[in-house]
Amino acid sequence: MQATLISDVTFEGVGLHSGVSTKMTVRPAGTDHGIWFKRVDVTDADPMIPALYHVVEHKPLCTRIVNAAGVEVTTIEHIMAALAGCGVRNALIEIDGPEVPIMDGCAADFVRAIVDTGIEAQDAPLYAIEVLKIVTVEHEDGAIATLSPAGSLEIDFRIAFQDSAIGEQSKHLNMANGTFVRELSDSRTFCRKSDIDMMHANGLALGGTYENAVVVDGDDVLSPGGLRHADEAVRHKMLDALGDLALAGAPILGRYTGVKAGHAMTNEVLRKLFATPGAYRLVPCSVDQLRRLPGVGVKPRDLALVA
Repeated sequence: MQATLISDVTFEGVGLHSGVSTKMTVRPAGTDHGIWFKRVDVTDADPMIPALYHVVEHKPLCTRIVNAAGVEVTTIEHIMAALAGCGVRNALIEIDGPEVPIMDGCAADFVRAIVDTGIEAQDAPLYAIEVLKIVTVEHEDGAIATLSPAGSLEIDFRIAFQDSAIGEQSKHLNMANGTFVRELSDSRTFCRKSDIDMMHANGLALGGTYENAVVVDGDDVLSPGGLRHADEAVRHKMLDALGDLALAGAPILGRYTGVKAGHAMTNEVLRKLFATPGAYRLVPCSVDQLRRLPGVGVKPRDLALVA
């Protein structure tokens, strides 16, 4: 079954990279609508942008979608992860600026609002993308992103940073039965203190603070309160991956493996999946398959485990 929100939910905050204050309302939508963004501040061009992999244009450190008129929305990965992780397949996201508000740097605020307002099952079949062949993209720096066959969505991620506050981390999760809400949704974006000046010089992280990102410097975590999880960094990379994989346009039955991968590589491996003959098929979800999708079975009590 497809699903949407029972009622509107609204968020306000600044964009992590732009620093621009933004209001965003997520509205229910009918069956087979999918996820669309609407720039309500744009009146002289098409304001509608589909949340789909093929309209992604690469930008450092975030996911950016752009329509044929050049209208864009950036840093969509956290709200996309929240919708996918709560099983919401149809929604219209109205936003009055170019960037989704960062909130506290994770997806927890989005998840709470979605679960609190309620999720409505819709009388329409849900199709999933079943991965049939291994597809991989690799970069010269050792980064790898792979999609391979699996009976449900699994995410396996590995990272390595010089700062010992992060170091080497790895984690594997099956995303069924509310795993995203409980295990990943409260893990915040992170950066190294040594990278902040570089990001600012390139027009990035202009809205970043120690309250909406985890900032590390060698052995030290500079953000107040420290880490929410000892492996918060790799958990956040998995959160981002779920949001970027949601741009496939349907839930994925397969295993995503990321090694030092980021937004661009996840998009690359999706594009390769859809461009490779015989690598996938679209299947109507059986009752058993529905139970194995992210978001199915999410309950308000799951929020008690979220920071």
